Amino acid sequence: MVKQCCVLGIESSCDETGVALVDMPAQGLPVLLAHALYSQIEMHQAYGGVVPELASRDHIRRVLPLTQQVLQDSGRTLVDVDVVAFTRGPGLAGALLVGAGVACALAAALGKPVLGVHHLEGHLLSPFLSIDPPEFPFVALLVSGGHSQLMRVDGVGSYQILGETIDDAAGEAFDKSAKLLGLDYPGGQALSKLAESGNPKAYKLPRPLLHSGDLDFSFAGLKTAVMVQTGKCAHAHGCAVADLPVAVLADLAASTQAAIVEVLVKKSLTALKQTGLKRLVVAGGVGANRELRQQLNAECARLKTRVHYPELHLCTDNGAMIAMAAAMRLQSGQQSAVNNYAFDVKPRWPLDAIGG
Repeated sequence: MVKQCCVLGIESSCDETGVALVDMPAQGLPVLLAHALYSQIEMHQAYGGVVPELASRDHIRRVLPLTQQVLQDSGRTLVDVDVVAFTRGPGLAGALLVGAGVACALAAALGKPVLGVHHLEGHLLSPFLSIDPPEFPFVALLVSGGHSQLMRVDGVGSYQILGETIDDAAGEAFDKSAKLLGLDYPGGQALSKLAESGNPKAYKLPRPLLHSGDLDFSFAGLKTAVMVQTGKCAHAHGCAVADLPVAVLADLAASTQAAIVEVLVKKSLTALKQTGLKRLVVAGGVGANRELRQQLNAECARLKTRVHYPELHLCTDNGAMIAMAAAMRLQSGQQSAVNNYAFDVKPRWPLDAIGG
């Protein structure tokens, strides 16, 4: 039987530094004790995107203060930590190395084992932290900044990829389209907010691979279509894109969002039909999109299918999902923490190659 233990999780794959503490019981779901997160968005806005070197340096500044905050908020001390988990990949190499280095150094100092976690598995299992956790098996729609995947999930470590993006992911489509509309980085949330006052049928934009017969995604062509339509609008109004009326920009945003959401929803429903499963899990940053949630909720209610999401504040990258994934892997026997502090990271690491 697995012993109860306390798992400290560190996330540093890109532009958020996250630390969390999870209590893993011998039986039942792990419980989140505390978590803290620092976003680098403001720092990267001046450059219009993430600058890897700046991201790595900022992780160094933030990770230990965040760890101290989590321990204080949870009422625990370092002595109570039984396992130190960290994001091993995928992500920015330099950023990953910061989290891995701190985790392994801390574990070595405490004489405790470490465990490297797959970033996407963290997102995939993050709905288990919600007040309405799912049950296995289920279809998962994983939609983060750089990944769009549909998979069948039969248990921890048992993942079958049903379809994935062949170029731009949904999150990239949101961000790149937002940039074309002149919105500040990161543009996905700004585009979604602007879309609330727009007409989603104002412009006819493509739904790539919607009728492809498979479950793969492609959003690069949509980005190109947004660029062309934005240029047409600017020409028609005799002005630069930045000077277009807000109502026009809102219609462009709403039409773009509608195209992305329709593809995600219909592919998800097709995956449920093909697998025969009656449970859908949505995870990753795009999973916080209000329109996506509304449409999935409506369609799943119609089909009498359950749909689960992580809490909104846990959709972004965070330490809680890393600690949770580590605890569930330990609890399920999929992996063991080790007292080997010679670490490496995997900037590119397919989820179906996660291994034990």
